[in-house]
Amino acid sequence: MIFLSISLQSIHCQADVIDLKKADSLFNTRSYKEAMEIYDSSYQSGIYSPAMLLKMAFITEGIGDNERATLYLSKYYDLSPNPQAITKIKSLTGQTSLQGYKVSDGRRFMIFLTEYQDYIVGLLAVFLVLSIITSWVTSRKSGKSPTFWPTILLIILIFGANNFLDGPHTGLVTSSPTFIVTEPSAGGELVDMVEPGHRVRIKSTKDIWYEVEWKDKKAYIKKEDVTRL
Repeated sequence: MIFLSISLQSIHCQADVIDLKKADSLFNTRSYKEAMEIYDSSYQSGIYSPAMLLKMAFITEGIGDNERATLYLSKYYDLSPNPQAITKIKSLTGQTSLQGYKVSDGRRFMIFLTEYQDYIVGLLAVFLVLSIITSWVTSRKSGKSPTFWPTILLIILIFGANNFLDGPHTGLVTSSPTFIVTEPSAGGELVDMVEPGHRVRIKSTKDIWYEVEWKDKKAYIKKEDVTRL
């Protein structure tokens, strides 16, 4: 099962690389619509790179879809934060200042682990196979019972990486105007009224509301006003 999982993952990754190379070739020849179809399919599958996100932002801005361009640039900022991305988002949304773009080193590390989750699981699986083989060979040579604690530890790590590795949940404000309130109800006190482009950290959900972190405080925002990143 382990070898089958690794083989399938390798085949899947190779197919993704071929598709993205084709999309890049189409982009370079200005066949933007065809390239975008491949990029979007990869993005929906959770496969993207900073360069791909920039190309998607370029294409969507070119067709006047500033909302999607902002979405891709915001995702790009998570992977490769730089002031130029913030400046571009401000110009797309007409904002002079933006909230929610400060990403700590710890959160950035979790985002990195989440983006490469499949590769991490695959690598741990390889180590698991090597551990089993090493334990078996060592026990055969020494005549002693094999030591299984490295194998058990790797199984626990694979299980954890495959099921519990989850980066911070953030959302991009996409409605105009968007109301941020103190309670998950229409009667909640107004905290802020914002325009698209800001980001919030999503902590939990409650009916039609997200509980979010806004300016280091707990608040609520309607789900329909936010696109999850």
